[in-house]
Amino acid sequence: MTSQKTASSQSFPAGSDAFPHRHLLGIAGLHPWEILFLLEEAKQWVDLNKKSSKHADKLDGLTVINAFFENSTRTLLSFEIAGKRMGADVVNMHAAQSSIKKGETLIDTAVTLNAMKADAIVIRHGSSGAVQLIADKVDCPVLNAGDGSHEHPTQALLDALTIQRRKGDISGLTVTICGDVMHSRVARSNIYCLTTLGAKVKVCAPPSLLPAALDRFNVEVFTNFDEALQGSDVVMMLRLQNERMNGDFIPSPREYHYLYGLTQERLKLANDGALVMHPGPMNRGVEIDSDVADNLENSAITEQVEMGVAVRMACLDILTRKSRGVEGWS
Repeated sequence: MTSQKTASSQSFPAGSDAFPHRHLLGIAGLHPWEILFLLEEAKQWVDLNKKSSKHADKLDGLTVINAFFENSTRTLLSFEIAGKRMGADVVNMHAAQSSIKKGETLIDTAVTLNAMKADAIVIRHGSSGAVQLIADKVDCPVLNAGDGSHEHPTQALLDALTIQRRKGDISGLTVTICGDVMHSRVARSNIYCLTTLGAKVKVCAPPSLLPAALDRFNVEVFTNFDEALQGSDVVMMLRLQNERMNGDFIPSPREYHYLYGLTQERLKLANDGALVMHPGPMNRGVEIDSDVADNLENSAITEQVEMGVAVRMACLDILTRKSRGVEGWS
């Protein structure tokens, strides 16, 4: 397949040519058809997850380690459920239980994990680039579950799958991402994913929460949310990541909500039927009003969580095909 292949194509190269990567560390650099292949593979797991029996045996006998050096609830649970539904032995390692607290270096931790002969390692870490460092030191596939403000690739994939299911082809849609862009790995991965698939992306935030050099990301930048919403097919709200803020980035939550909170009245500025999304956890009444978040006609927030399990099942399946000797993936 050539680089001229369109983003809307649903035909893929055979075997490992469809996704020739050892790890999934980010969305940046992936071709449109590689992203679409991951989304297409995830669809079978959406269907399985709706059945009373949700178990598959593709990863029987394999060990998946979820090494979370940063606290997480929904992402850790999602990866754990995904691994177990695929039949893998899943081990969760939390930061509070790790030897990092005793002074062990990240490289020593990676060497230790590697010696345990895991078949896949899922890493979440508070420092950008830490997942790449571990991936360079281990023999098995590594999935990035979020590193610092760098990337969160499976979040972008589950968001794209949610949009596909609600809106069809992503190409041609206008997506507005609003909130704490400065500290958001979700925003970065979504910008890469959505622009690669042909969407127009608007980014909106207070000037204090807009990162430098955002113009390199092929997005339109706004500081006025009302202006950004006009013509939007999808409105993606971001959480204020107070734990990453060193200093005062907003005057007050009340003023932030007045200027950047998504209300029913403000949502009317977007296109009719605009889809509302949020990666969670939500600060209700700050980033988004409850009557917007809970209105299932527009809100896809719970569907995003559902799609997360399917996307992670697909990623674990694809990245372990070589070690499982799947035909065409040697």
